[in-house]
Amino acid sequence: MKKSGRNYLFLSKLIYTVMILAVYAIGRSIPLYGVDPSMYDNSLDASMLLEQTIGGDIYKCSVFTLGISPYMLSSILVQIVSASRSSSAKARTSARKTNQLTVTITFLLAMIMAVQRLDEIRYIENGMFPGARVISVLEMIAGAFIIVWLSGRNKRYGIGGQTVLIFINILDGITATLRRVELYEAMIPVIISVTVALVMLFMENSEKRIPLQRISIHNVYADKNYQAIKLNPVGIMPVMFASAAFMLPRLIIDMLKTNIPDNYYIDWLHDNLILTRPLGIAVYIGSIFLLNMLFSFIILSPKDITEQFLKSGDSLVGIHPGKDTRRYLRKHVFEICLFSSFVMGGCVFVSLVMQMKGYMHGTLAMLPTSAMMLMGLWSSLYKEAEAVIHTDSYKTFI
Repeated sequence: MKKSGRNYLFLSKLIYTVMILAVYAIGRSIPLYGVDPSMYDNSLDASMLLEQTIGGDIYKCSVFTLGISPYMLSSILVQIVSASRSSSAKARTSARKTNQLTVTITFLLAMIMAVQRLDEIRYIENGMFPGARVISVLEMIAGAFIIVWLSGRNKRYGIGGQTVLIFINILDGITATLRRVELYEAMIPVIISVTVALVMLFMENSEKRIPLQRISIHNVYADKNYQAIKLNPVGIMPVMFASAAFMLPRLIIDMLKTNIPDNYYIDWLHDNLILTRPLGIAVYIGSIFLLNMLFSFIILSPKDITEQFLKSGDSLVGIHPGKDTRRYLRKHVFEICLFSSFVMGGCVFVSLVMQMKGYMHGTLAMLPTSAMMLMGLWSSLYKEAEAVIHTDSYKTFI
C-alpha cells in the first residue's frame, strides 16, 4: 500500500464527522417559528450551562433546542430496566426491541420537554402567530430526532458518535462563559479546571490489574496475564448522563407547577432544585454517584466475567472459581467505582459550593465540570482516532 493512502479511512471518517458537525451547527442557528432571538439576554448561570451540555443551544430558541437530552434520558431508563432483568430475559430481548423502546420513550420525553419549554420561548409580538406554539413543539421534536439520526450516522461512518456533539456543546459553553467574565474572575476557576482535567487524564489512562491464569498459555507470557479494571471504569459517562438525570426531576417539578399552581411544596422544590441551592447540588452529585455505580456494574458485570471464566477455564490467581471470584470482582469494582465517584463528584462539588458561597462567579461554576468532561471525551476521541489510524496501517495484512 502506498504511503499516501494509509490514512484514507481516518480522513474519510474525519470528513464525515466535520459534515455532521456542520449540519448540527446550522440547526443550532435556525430559530423556532415566530421566535425573536434578539429578545434573549446574554445572562448565563450554572443550570443553563449544565443543560447546554446535552442540549442544543444555550438560550433554547433553535430547532435543536432539546439537543440529545431526550435520547440520553430514555437510554438511562432503558438501561435501568435492562439491569433489573435476569440474564435469560436479556438474552431473549433483541437489540431491535430495545431500540424500539428507546425511540418510543425518546418521542414521549421530547414531546413533554417541548411543551414545557414553551413557557421559556419568547415570540415576536407576544406570540400572535397562528399556531406558533404547536409549530414550535413539532420543530423541537423533529430537531431532537434529527440529532439522534446525526449521532447514529456519525457513530457508523464518522468518529466519536454522539459524544462529538456533546464535545462541541461543552466547547461552546466554555467559550461563552469565558467571554462574559473578566480575567481576574476566571483565574481560580481556570486553575481548578486545569487540575481537574489532569486528574481525569490520569484516571482515564490508569487501571488496576488483577493477576489472571489462562489455561491456554504456557509460555513466558503466562505470568503477564491480568484482568484490567480502569480507575474510571465507564469514563465520563456518569457526569454526562447526570446532566440528563438532573433534568428529569426538574421536568416533573415544572409539570406539577404548571398544573398545580400556588402549592407551597411544589414551589419550594421548583426554587431549590437548581445548582445554586444545596438541594440541587445534592441531587446532581448523587446522580453522579448512582449512575457511576449503575453503569460500571452493567458494563463490567462481575457476574458475566465470572461466567466467562467458568466457560473458558480461566481463573483469577489465588481465587476459587465461581462465587468466590464473583464476590472478589464485585468488591473490587465497587471500591474502584466509589473512588472514581468521589473524585468526579468532589471536583464538581467544590466549584458548585464555591459559587453558592459567593467565592466564584455563577457563570464559572460549571467550568471545572466542563473541563473534566472535555478531557474525558477528548481521551475517548483520541483513542478511537488512534484505533482507526492503526486499522489503516494493517490493511496490507488484512
